[in-house]
Amino acid sequence: MDHTGSHYLGQRVHGRLEGLGTYTLPTETKYIGEMKDGMFHGLGTLHFPSGSKYEGTWDSGIAIEGKFTFADGLEYKDEKWHYCDGYDRRFYTEICRGLKPAGISQLTNLHPPRSIPDGCYDCGDGFYNPETRVVVDYKQRFLRNAGTALSVGVTVQD
Repeated sequence: MDHTGSHYLGQRVHGRLEGLGTYTLPTETKYIGEMKDGMFHGLGTLHFPSGSKYEGTWDSGIAIEGKFTFADGLEYKDEKWHYCDGYDRRFYTEICRGLKPAGISQLTNLHPPRSIPDGCYDCGDGFYNPETRVVVDYKQRFLRNAGTALSVGVTVQD
């Protein structure tokens, strides 16, 4: 795990990750739950740096069933989803706490919204800088280099 930047704190059987534990990925995503033979197995929760989480049942590292909850408490539903549809365009925080007074617009579900560095774009897990082609997290720590159009199989025409 030293090579991958991950770390584990929890039970082991014959040196393998097994039992209850906390597995932290280099992205600061944490799995807290049951492990078997070095894999997520049983009941466990993935906690994402954004504050969202996925609670589920795992079988040999594969999520079998579960639910995703956004950082603001909104639970994702794959059927009968009534959030941000054609009839009601309010953000979830506006549904829970009411609309802001006239003249105070809420531009994102976060209030106040994130401050995006000049020339960058918010890409969901951090900021993308098109000049450097680098994505950093919201604390300005390196996440990844952005791929080129050619590296993802897209043909570029002159």
